[in-house]
Amino acid sequence: MSFHEQQNKKRKTMHNGVRRENVSVKPSTLFAPIHGGRDWTVTVAIPASVITSLATADQRMAVPGRIARALAIFSVDEVVIFDDTPLSQRPRDTDPDAYTGDTDPCQFLAHIISFLEAPPFMRKALFPLHPNLRLTASLPTLDMPHHPNPKEWIPYREGVSVAGKTSTGKGTLVDVGLEEPVEVEDKIPPKTRVTLLFSEDESKGPVCVNPAAPREEGGYYWGYTVRRASSLSNVFTESPYEGGYDISIGTSERGTPISQAFPPSRPRPLDFKHMLIAFGGPRGLEFAAMNDEELVEMGIQGPRTKELFEHWINVLPNQGSRTIKTEEAAFIALTALRTLWDTT
Repeated sequence: MSFHEQQNKKRKTMHNGVRRENVSVKPSTLFAPIHGGRDWTVTVAIPASVITSLATADQRMAVPGRIARALAIFSVDEVVIFDDTPLSQRPRDTDPDAYTGDTDPCQFLAHIISFLEAPPFMRKALFPLHPNLRLTASLPTLDMPHHPNPKEWIPYREGVSVAGKTSTGKGTLVDVGLEEPVEVEDKIPPKTRVTLLFSEDESKGPVCVNPAAPREEGGYYWGYTVRRASSLSNVFTESPYEGGYDISIGTSERGTPISQAFPPSRPRPLDFKHMLIAFGGPRGLEFAAMNDEELVEMGIQGPRTKELFEHWINVLPNQGSRTIKTEEAAFIALTALRTLWDTT
């Protein structure tokens, strides 16, 4: 019996070491797919300054963990880490193999948030040992649909290509978190992350699909992508979506209360393709604009920073604390704004 035939037979009875009769044929109701999929996305922009004032490695590590939890809980599709620090304080010639929490906050945040998004079984292959990752064991799990669960089976699955010979001598072995790797017909370099679709016909092997397919075609939330931007303006200009973001929301304690910006009489959900929600650091989005050369040249400074966005909102008027940390504001804002795209 060939390796491929063995795998097909094993899939009929066992997934991740759990017998098929003990595995749910359908994903749990928590991860019920949107019928017909969805082509709209939600993006969150987070500034590097959220960790620049923190003194210890433990404190710096906790922040991206909380941010990643918010991204996962509210099914955010893209996170942009943008540099809002003064140009004179930005890192130059930073050693990529050294700890960057105190030297390059943008790189550090993107590194940790990317690490948490990846399914745990593939992190060792995709993320080499690095000082930034030393304290990741203390971080919360995200437990998103593409993180394998032995009691669930979703037709899509994330995998990482591994070295080895297939049963036919062609194609590639892919580790998808099962007892043994599966085979795909494509030739893929080792240690490459791929998205696979498993057929309902268990005699057929999985096929590689676009990473957006689980969301666009299957209707599943499939984690977030991570992008770095060197400035606030580049959050907009370097958008990966054709036409950019068609609705943008900036958050500020000087903004309009959400209840006024989006009154109950306004249609829900909103009609949009790509939504951007931007958060400021300890000194707000105005601080990011002040340290953005392009925005300085355009005269978009101070109160004019709100001109970058369609909506300029205050996520929590009459707050009881003098300050709301960015990672706290993310939970508050996404809770209040979620009805703009999800009315269930």
